[in-house]
Amino acid sequence: MPAGLLIILYLGVVLLPLGLAWAQGLTPRSIADELASGAGILALTVILAEFLLLGRYRFMTRRLGTDIVMRMHQLLARGAAILAIVHPFLYTTRRAPAPDWDTQRQFFVTAEFSALWPGIVAWLLLPTLVLMAIGRTTLGSRYEAWRLMHGLGATLIAGFGVLHALRAGRYSADPSMGYLWLVLLGVALFALIYVYVLTPLAQLRHPWRVSSVTPVALRTWEVALHPARAFAFPYSAGQFAWLNIRTSPFGPRENPFSISSAPSTAPEVRFLIKELGDFTCTIGQIKPGSRAYLDGPHGHLTVTDHDAPGIALVAGGVGIAPMLSILRELRARGDQRPTTLIYGNRTEEQIACRAELEAMARDHGTRLIHILSEPPEGWQGATGMVTPDLLRAHFGSPEHRQWLYLLCGPPPMLEAAEDALIGLGVPSRNILSERFSYD
Repeated sequence: MPAGLLIILYLGVVLLPLGLAWAQGLTPRSIADELASGAGILALTVILAEFLLLGRYRFMTRRLGTDIVMRMHQLLARGAAILAIVHPFLYTTRRAPAPDWDTQRQFFVTAEFSALWPGIVAWLLLPTLVLMAIGRTTLGSRYEAWRLMHGLGATLIAGFGVLHALRAGRYSADPSMGYLWLVLLGVALFALIYVYVLTPLAQLRHPWRVSSVTPVALRTWEVALHPARAFAFPYSAGQFAWLNIRTSPFGPRENPFSISSAPSTAPEVRFLIKELGDFTCTIGQIKPGSRAYLDGPHGHLTVTDHDAPGIALVAGGVGIAPMLSILRELRARGDQRPTTLIYGNRTEEQIACRAELEAMARDHGTRLIHILSEPPEGWQGATGMVTPDLLRAHFGSPEHRQWLYLLCGPPPMLEAAEDALIGLGVPSRNILSERFSYD
């Protein structure tokens, strides 16, 4: 299914309840009241549809890209929160139990607590959930705990929101609307069951074993896995997977990491992991032979299906992981297209797999540019940050506009690089990026 058609289908699902409400032909109320109902209906529909934008469904991410799917998830959640917040304050009609003669609830808005309390709970939870997602890093929440709370909170919001619509909604009193809400809620809950139950069950059939844990830079390790029993794990260079080591595949103790190995080295799969907190702080203590589980592959940061005349890779910190996978695969396949890697770090000790990168520059012809923001005395390479001037110096020629650009690293670096490349005339379709985090 083409990406454009997928977006149209998604919009159709989101707007379907509004269309059914309009088709009922109820006597219009004041503009404010109709806006209030519309805001509530649209907010609830977006919330339920959000469960399909978890970033774990390859039929979405393959066509739209992981970054776009996650950004849609963020922006739609914030939009739904705004609509839900203003929804109760827009009503101007009298709040009281509707008399028998007001069958269309044209002159009264229900004030029954049994109908309102589910909406109140959802109304309080939704902005709290969005704010916690935005401020997760600032609050210092453990990723596993936040992920569990985020999923539980979203489920409660969806359930209480549908219950409120069925009990209090003027338009949702129609059977067709009621059935639609239940179907959408069922799809949302199935999405969670798929991620947290069905996928882990499938992983139990394909366990992995840690074969080695190797330090490759300051507080950075490369973890190698082999299948515990023979099975295929096809992936493309540059993709990532959800990794769970030493625990059951059920529960929130899994984290997304970019694959650093080349597909040609199968069945071995490697990950480059930096000690940043949570589970990663203990990565160096993992013993060979430990059991592991993978959910993947995911991601679109690949050169597959791209026949660009050259490939540019811009990485920051541990964002070098997918770039290593791509460069290793290009070298293994004997791909002779020109490649340039710009690799930014804070200190020289943080450069991962430095000897291998220099070997690629020597043997494969990859043009390697290191840049340090805190260089040591006597450093001969570039200093500072990945700036538009730096990109212009290396990719400013007309022939570079048709290259494929792969970016991975902190969001500020990627945003600056994307803007700079577009300013150089590079088509946006030739720029693929993968962020470490999403605000």
